[in-house]
Amino acid sequence: MSISSAAPWRSKAARILASAAVAALAGMFCAPPANRPALAQSAAAPAAKESCATCHVGVVTSYSHAPMRHAMDLPGANPVLETHPNLTTQIGQYTYSVQTKDGKSTYSVTDGADTMTLPIRWIFGIHSQTWVLEKDNHLYESYVSYFPRDNGLGITPGDTKITPTNLTEAMGRKISTWETLQCFDCHASGAVSGVKLTLDTLRPGLDCERCHSGANQHMADAQHDNYSTLPKSLKKMTSEDVSTFCGQCHRTWDTVMRNHWKGPAFVRFQPYRLESSKCFIGNDPRISCLACHNPHEQLKHDAAFYDSKCLACHGQTKPSATATMYKACPVAKANCTSCHMPKVELPGGHAPFTDHWIRITHPGDPYPG
Repeated sequence: MSISSAAPWRSKAARILASAAVAALAGMFCAPPANRPALAQSAAAPAAKESCATCHVGVVTSYSHAPMRHAMDLPGANPVLETHPNLTTQIGQYTYSVQTKDGKSTYSVTDGADTMTLPIRWIFGIHSQTWVLEKDNHLYESYVSYFPRDNGLGITPGDTKITPTNLTEAMGRKISTWETLQCFDCHASGAVSGVKLTLDTLRPGLDCERCHSGANQHMADAQHDNYSTLPKSLKKMTSEDVSTFCGQCHRTWDTVMRNHWKGPAFVRFQPYRLESSKCFIGNDPRISCLACHNPHEQLKHDAAFYDSKCLACHGQTKPSATATMYKACPVAKANCTSCHMPKVELPGGHAPFTDHWIRITHPGDPYPG
């Protein structure tokens, strides 16, 4: 959507009917540094290939530790599996084991009579982990996943209603073509081309090009001192456009409404929850995803860190002459999120999740939405 700050804001009902166009993809905010060394011209010493780190070393270094960069991993250097080489659990009549040795990980399930063992092909998640397996040219989501709070295996979220009747069903849930495309497109780079899965070009995790469309062309042009092809800037998008952009993977308000998803299982869809907040104004940058989160850094878990974000709207000092200030909290001016963004236990997720529906809460209030 392309909506100016002066445009009248549309109602939620109208937005359901509107086709939410994916906003212009985000940009690398760079200009060639004055002290950047000239590219070598000697044939005997060809110039090194440009990379994002050539100009953005700080951002690239920080992003190497960010959750999105590790949204997917391959066996061989995964910290969880390397430090937990022999995970086992029993669920019903089936016993599961995930074993790692010499950089290779296998996933096994047995009913006592027969055993199925498959190599783990792809690892989804940086903390909690679910594995994607391949059998007879089909992809399966592992029936059990690793959960750090339990330091062990449990049923994968969303699969608790499945009662396996054979070894294949106990091994995992067969993934549809559409779901496969969605999963790989949000956890990896270069894995999807149009409506085709391109696993031969897959790069684990989200690299710069995955979010900053045009970054590779920009780097190629930079080798010839051409800096005119900068990707568009995410910071110039409205808050609603940012929400739509992030919602490609984290799910938008429109997506949840159209699918009639309800209940605590969907608390993890932050753009949908944020847009449900009374204080969400789609052309106010103070309520953008980027106002609180830098996607190039590790997630901040300290509630006090977010106080300044809340007080930018509900504080005593106006951030700009045109900014509208809103009613201040009469209870406290610190640890705002601990009250107004409560933790919700994610069903089957073995973890609490911060609800991004910002609101006034009271003990015993039912989960909204």
